[in-house]
Amino acid sequence: MLLIEIPVAFLLGLTSVIRGWGRADEQTVAPPMDWVPILWLGGFTLGVLVIAVIFLYSAHPFAGAVQLLVAAIALSFTIAAWHGQYERAHPPQPPTRAGMPHTFSNHVTDR
Repeated sequence: MLLIEIPVAFLLGLTSVIRGWGRADEQTVAPPMDWVPILWLGGFTLGVLVIAVIFLYSAHPFAGAVQLLVAAIALSFTIAAWHGQYERAHPPQPPTRAGMPHTFSNHVTDR
C-alpha cells in the first residue's frame, strides 16, 4: 500500500503543474476558483488517512504514525492549494481615491 502512494503523489503533482501551465495567459478580471487540485489533494489526503487507520487497527503503530505524518503534510498542501486558488479568484481591490483631495489651494495668511 505504501508503494502506491509515491507514484500517485508524483502523478498528482505533475498533473497540477500541467494544469497550471494552461492558465498562465489568462486575462479575465476575476476567474472562478479551480476546485480540481483541491479535490484531488483532499482525496489523496483522505486515502492516506484511511491507510493510516488500517495500519493502526492492524497493530502496526509505527507505519500508522508515519501515515498520519504524511496525511498532515498532504493536508497542508491541500490548504495551500485552496488558499492559492482563493487568492487567484478574489484579487485585492485597487486603492480608492476617497481620501485624496481633489483641489489644491494655497492658504495665505495675513501678516
